[in-house]
Amino acid sequence: MAALGWLTPRRRSATARSVLAGEAAAEAARKTSHELELEREAAAAAAAPAEPEFPVAGDVRAAAFFDLDNTVMQGAAIFHFGRGLYKRKFFQRRELARFAWQQAWFRLAGVEDPEHMQDARESALSIVKGHRVSELMSIGEEIYDEYMADRIWPGTRALAQAHLDAGQKVWLVTAAPVETATIIARRLGLTGALGTVAESVDGVYTGKLVGEPLHGPAKAEAVRALAAAEGLDLARCAAYSDSHNDIPMLSLVGHPYAINPDTKLRRYAKERDWRLRDYRTGRKAAKVGIPAAAGVGALAGGTAAALALHRRRR
Repeated sequence: MAALGWLTPRRRSATARSVLAGEAAAEAARKTSHELELEREAAAAAAAPAEPEFPVAGDVRAAAFFDLDNTVMQGAAIFHFGRGLYKRKFFQRRELARFAWQQAWFRLAGVEDPEHMQDARESALSIVKGHRVSELMSIGEEIYDEYMADRIWPGTRALAQAHLDAGQKVWLVTAAPVETATIIARRLGLTGALGTVAESVDGVYTGKLVGEPLHGPAKAEAVRALAAAEGLDLARCAAYSDSHNDIPMLSLVGHPYAINPDTKLRRYAKERDWRLRDYRTGRKAAKVGIPAAAGVGALAGGTAAALALHRRRR
């Protein structure tokens, strides 16, 4: 057994050099541990959102304002409404062809043409003149199911739901008739809607507007008036739109969003570091003169819709 003694570790007393080595190792370990902790904190900070959580849960002095056409819904509500009225024989095929062309142009260009929108409003007013408000509201519910429900942008819908989940009110703000906007807001579970008000006497449409269409600066005035009535702090509110025409409304709030923006709004938003979201599956060409495939499809689809409805009627 003595021959195996060399395998047994010998007990040695600590020397000054071994003490120094041990202390140096302990110090290095502490330093390395501290450096690793700093790296973990830096990584966590880099992974965290660059901006504070929004919307802020429980902030009842904040609200959200959403444009409707091409922001919440693909296309223009008034054109879908016109298509539904044609199906119910409120007007003739010539008017439908005009509605179909305007809708196709709107989807192709992705912007609101003032002349088209004015023509559509005048057509709608002449069509509903003499009809009861209650009748059009009932028909509007049916038209929503037929032509609008499947055209809601899921991404924008999720943004609105985030505000609702945070306990905030959410309003549509649109040039569409307030009756149509109210139906859409109710179906989406939103708070309500600001829209163009058509004059009625004893519950019957006169064919005139109260004031002017809720468009451009008028939207901003409507939001400002509602915020004052509701006790909202506009600096804590959010607004969402696709159109440069809504820059006055977007500029009112502390949290403006450009949704599916047209060229002018995209440029304006980037210059001011506004948030941008684009939920279109096919990005539209930079210029209207160079249509994307999705735009060509919309043009063909609008024409086909007019022809299909004409055949069905015959």
